[in-house]
Amino acid sequence: MKLTVIVDNNSLIDYYYLAEPALSFYLEDGDKKILFDTGYSDVVIKNAEKMGIDLSKINTIVLSHGHNDHTGGLVYLQNLTQDIDVYCCPNVDEHKEHNGKDISSPIKLSTLPRNFKLHISSQSQKISEHLTFLGEIERNIQPLRKLGDDPLYDDSAILFQDDTSISIITGCSHSGICNIVEQAKNISKCANINIVIGGFHLLNNEEVTKEVCDYFSKQNINAVCPCHCTDLYSKIALSKVCKIKQVGVSTSFEL
Repeated sequence: MKLTVIVDNNSLIDYYYLAEPALSFYLEDGDKKILFDTGYSDVVIKNAEKMGIDLSKINTIVLSHGHNDHTGGLVYLQNLTQDIDVYCCPNVDEHKEHNGKDISSPIKLSTLPRNFKLHISSQSQKISEHLTFLGEIERNIQPLRKLGDDPLYDDSAILFQDDTSISIITGCSHSGICNIVEQAKNISKCANINIVIGGFHLLNNEEVTKEVCDYFSKQNINAVCPCHCTDLYSKIALSKVCKIKQVGVSTSFEL
């Protein structure tokens, strides 16, 4: 399985792709061509075109949660005519705000064209041979951290599993990155973790960062790839307990 970063806050030097405070990954697992989140704007289309990624070939879209920096690109993808399966938790397109600002998905899923087939469930769902949508995350280790008045129960992630290990692909980890990893371990019955990649929602909170570092230090993790909503302080702290890999637009990983 191959993962390519199409949208992230960080654009690597000398590659000349666009960056925005958002996230979108392109996953290839056999004949499954999957877009995990869609970024904030049409940057997902512009970067994909420059990378030679043909979005007319994708057959699956997975939404990690319903904030506009992860769903905004849907507005620009509605013209795709192929059949596309869309996986997400319930309430992804309900109203969300932060500090009085509307940060909801700019599009209601019910208004998507008929070729977008919705798979909305709080339960885990198999996406491809090796990929599973985790569904609603149980919050047994980290307490639910609210964003304003939004409890964000629609926040989820993807599990990749092969014969020897698992990897976790997350969007923003509002439900707690430790909770997400635990759910992936429970579903897969595997504790050998290759890569954890995505936004960890570690922003200006030393206490939570320490909690995550303490948890990660006790896990069998090959590499951690924090991006999007993970601040510099947290990346440095994580680097003291884990092997860190840099992430930016166009970064690719073979899992």
